[in-house]
Amino acid sequence: MSTGWDQWKKGFDAWENATAKYMEEVMKSPLVLGPSGAMLTALMKAKAEGDRRLAELWGGWGLPTKRDQERTLHLLNRLESKILDLEEKLDALPK
Repeated sequence: MSTGWDQWKKGFDAWENATAKYMEEVMKSPLVLGPSGAMLTALMKAKAEGDRRLAELWGGWGLPTKRDQERTLHLLNRLESKILDLEEKLDALPK
């Protein structure tokens, strides 16, 4: 005996499968991929240009840019690592 829920679930599953197949075909279409790729390329170029201009603005004010901050963080991490190594060596020395 089939309930209303089972009927609805079968219908929904059939709709979902048909929709998924259709969307997969649409997403593979050159008519979708070409413009989507071009739009993504344009957005990435615009973001890169915006990031470059923002870095110039910060640098013009004498403030550290993201690259400067990352470089400083990297140097701090290296320094911390060297300090930890020295502490281990000191702890290993006979007392």
